[in-house]
Amino acid sequence: MFWTAFSFLEIAYVVILSVWILLEKRSPVATLAWILALGFLPLLGFVLFFFLGPRRLRRKRSRRLTSRSRVRAQVDISAISHQREPLALEIEQLMKLAYRTGEAPPATCTSLTLLTNADHCYAEICAEIDRAKHHVHVEYYIFEPGDAAGMFRDALMRARDRGVEVRLLVDAVGSSALSGAFLAPLIAKGARFATFNPVFFARLHAPINFRNHRKIVVCDGRVGFTGGINVCDDYLLREAHPPWRDTHLKIVGNAVRWLALAFFDDWIFATGELPDGAAYFPEQEPNEPLVAQVVASGPDHDFESIRNTYFAAIANARERVWITTPYFVPDEAILTALCTAALRGVDVRVLVPRRGDSLLVTLAARSYYEDLLHSGAKVFEYTPTMLHAKTMLVDHDLSIIGTANLDNRSFRLNFEVCVCAFGNAMNDDLARVFEEDLTQSEQVKRSRRVRLPWHQQLGEAGARLLSPVL
Repeated sequence: MFWTAFSFLEIAYVVILSVWILLEKRSPVATLAWILALGFLPLLGFVLFFFLGPRRLRRKRSRRLTSRSRVRAQVDISAISHQREPLALEIEQLMKLAYRTGEAPPATCTSLTLLTNADHCYAEICAEIDRAKHHVHVEYYIFEPGDAAGMFRDALMRARDRGVEVRLLVDAVGSSALSGAFLAPLIAKGARFATFNPVFFARLHAPINFRNHRKIVVCDGRVGFTGGINVCDDYLLREAHPPWRDTHLKIVGNAVRWLALAFFDDWIFATGELPDGAAYFPEQEPNEPLVAQVVASGPDHDFESIRNTYFAAIANARERVWITTPYFVPDEAILTALCTAALRGVDVRVLVPRRGDSLLVTLAARSYYEDLLHSGAKVFEYTPTMLHAKTMLVDHDLSIIGTANLDNRSFRLNFEVCVCAFGNAMNDDLARVFEEDLTQSEQVKRSRRVRLPWHQQLGEAGARLLSPVL
C-alpha cells in the first residue's frame, strides 16, 4: 500500500513539473533533458531545476530587466543617437535587425583600430586610461592577478590620483582568482569595485550560466575597447608558454556611448547604482567618417541579437564569410546558414585552434567538420598556440569583432557584446589578419577525416551531444 501511494505521488510529481516545464516553451532538447532529470533523479532533479534551471534564470532575468529599465529611464536615448549617411540596402537591413531587437542603432566613429597583440593592446588601453579626465569604466570576464592585471591596476590608481572616477566590474566566476589584497591599493584610493552575479563555490562550479563574458573599457565616453582579450598572463610571452592569439578593437567616436550604456546595464545590475551626469555621454561629434553598431545580448533579452546578426550576415553573404572562433559549436540554424552559403558558392572559411583550452569543446567542434567540408566550406586549425579571437568578416563591407564565441553558451546563456563595423577599410584589415593566421594553420582535409579511428569518431559524436550546454 505504501509503495503504491509513493509511486502515485511520484508520477503526479513528474507530470505536474513536466507540464510546468512544457509551459516554459524552451527548446525541445532542453525540455526533454529537464523532464528526464526530474523523472530519473526526482530529488536531485528538482533541486537543480529550482536553483539552476529555467525558473532561476527567469528570476534573475526579471531583476536584470528592472536594472536595464532604470538605465534607460535616466538616459535620453535620443540624445545619443547619431545622424549618418545611408549605406547599401543589405547593410541597412542588417543594422535594422539589431536595432529592432532592442540593441543600439548604427553610430559614427572617428577611428576603428584592430589590436592583435596583447602587449600592444594592454599598453594602448593603459595609455587611454592615463589620458582620461572624468571617468574610466572597466569590465572584464577574466581579471586575474598577475603582470597584466598589475598594469591595469597601476593605471587605474594613477587615474584616481588625478581625481578621475574609476569603476571596475568583473564576473564572479571568470575572475574568481581575483583577491581583495590585489585590489586593496586601488580601492583605498577611492575606486569603485563590484562583481557580477556572485555565486557560491565559484571556483568549484565554473560552468554556471548567466555569466558576464563582456570585455569593455570606456574612457570619458569617447574612447572604448572591446573584443576577446581578457586581463590575464596567458596573453604574455613566457619562456615555456607562447602567448594566446586574440583580437581586440579600439573605437574612438560617438559609437563608444553605446558601449558605455552596455557597461551601465551591467553596473546597475551588480551594484544598484546608476551614476548621473551628462559627462558619461558627451555631446555628439559631427562629420565622423566611419559607421559601426554595438550589439549586445544576454539571457535577459527577448531576442538573441548577436546570434541573429550572425545568421543574417551569413545568409546574405555574396562572396565570402571568414570566421575565427576558439569554440565552434554552432546550433542547427547557424550550421545550415554556413553550409548553404558554401553551396551557393560563397567562400566560407572557419578558423579554430588545433588545441583549445577545453578538450570537450575541441571534440564537439570537430564533429561539425564533415558538414562544412561536404558543403564546400574550408576549415583550418591554428597550430602555434591557443587562438581566442572572435571575429567574422562578410564580403568586403562588414566586419564583426567582439566577445561572443560561435556556440550556444555565448548566443543564449552569457552576456556578450560585439561591434559590427561597416566599410572596406576595417574589412581589409581583418582579412589581412585572417590570412596571416592561415599561414600558421593547417587546412583540414576530408580524406583524413574519413580515416579517423572509431574511438575518435565516438568521442567527437559523444561530445556533440553536449553542444547545447557547451
